[in-house]
Amino acid sequence: MAFLLALLMALTSCQDEEPLEETIDKEQTLSFDSVPLELMKEMVSNDGSYDNIVDGASCFDIQFPYTVVVNDVTLTIEAMEGLQVLEETLDGLEGLNSTMDIVFPITITMADYTEVTINGKEDLQKTASQCVEGGLDADIECIDLVYPATVFTYNPNFQQTASVTVAYDVELRRFFAGLEDADLISFDFPITLKYTDSTEVVANTNAELATILNQAKEACDEDDDNDHNDDDFTKEQLDNVLVQCPWNFVQVQQKSIDQSEQYSNYTFSFEEEGKVIAYGSNGYNIEGDWSTSVVDYRIVLKLDFEENMVFNNTWKVYEIKEGKIKMFVDDDSMVLEKNCEYQPEVCNAEIIQNRLSVCTWKITDEKGEFFEDLNIDFAEQRMLVYDANGKVVDEGTWVVEENILTFSGLGQALDNYSGDWQVLECGDEYMKIKRKEQVVVLSKICN
Repeated sequence: MAFLLALLMALTSCQDEEPLEETIDKEQTLSFDSVPLELMKEMVSNDGSYDNIVDGASCFDIQFPYTVVVNDVTLTIEAMEGLQVLEETLDGLEGLNSTMDIVFPITITMADYTEVTINGKEDLQKTASQCVEGGLDADIECIDLVYPATVFTYNPNFQQTASVTVAYDVELRRFFAGLEDADLISFDFPITLKYTDSTEVVANTNAELATILNQAKEACDEDDDNDHNDDDFTKEQLDNVLVQCPWNFVQVQQKSIDQSEQYSNYTFSFEEEGKVIAYGSNGYNIEGDWSTSVVDYRIVLKLDFEENMVFNNTWKVYEIKEGKIKMFVDDDSMVLEKNCEYQPEVCNAEIIQNRLSVCTWKITDEKGEFFEDLNIDFAEQRMLVYDANGKVVDEGTWVVEENILTFSGLGQALDNYSGDWQVLECGDEYMKIKRKEQVVVLSKICN
């Protein structure tokens, strides 16, 4: 208020007196609606996106302290650290029904630093509906003006009427708010601006200023969506994290239904060349492709497997920290956990041969059905096929190279099964083999 009073007095005194005779280059002045001035307004606007976890809106923030109730647990948010506690509380309820209610009244600060009292949920939602999400709200967050800075005002005849030195964003934003349509302004160049990585850049003209601000606006991910879990990270950071180690499935939801147990044995292994292998139980694995990109201000992970379509989608990644990667698309979600000690089970020739040589194996399709009740004895590279009465109804030989199992010499009950089969799974008690579109299951029987 002291600043506004001083500014008002300064501008009033200048209006009562004759304008200063000093004139400047017209190219250095900015009109009320000029592009550089609009960009400056965006840069010094109040950033309200940091508390979207509570208010769901980026064009204002809630003034500390205030209280929220999460599933009957009362939390008082007194500072930024309180928002982290709130996020951790909600993370602990992930996958469960949870509610969060704000205790009203609260005071919010708008983009132009105007303070408004909000008395209820409907009032808050109405105010939030006026925000434009997705990075298009009125702020440029990844660059700041280095203060102090001096601004000159001029009348339409380009005669100086006042000068103001500002030290904070709020002062400059309120100064802009007090301008009339006919006012002209100019900055005392050069001015310095600083990026969030502490890199500084100097603008010597309005044109240079506009270029710098436009580049900053296009370059930075402002994280202005309403997903509180969407922690700040870059595409490059996600790429680096993915290839560090294999990733176990710790939580899977499909159509909002928990399927975690079904996929508890699955692991993803990402390679730098864009290949990903999904490992399952008993040596099962499929290969696919992965890539990351930025879509609508979100970092997404695209998975593409030819043989298994379950994981195929463009997943929105919202968190990569504490050894976990969290992602979702529509009603599906996955949480992966880093496991650098993981060693995938491999179906090689030695493992397949040793396991098949023990006991006999019942042959069925994936549904557990077959036209006859047949068991196979694979001992000593032979294939002795028995019916339900223990009678040999067919015989042949078999060999295995890498993960290809070849049946030959069969001429009766299993005549159509001669040829090469890829071993998809090679467990101690269960094997799955595939030839073209045909899948056969072998189950061990030791009685």
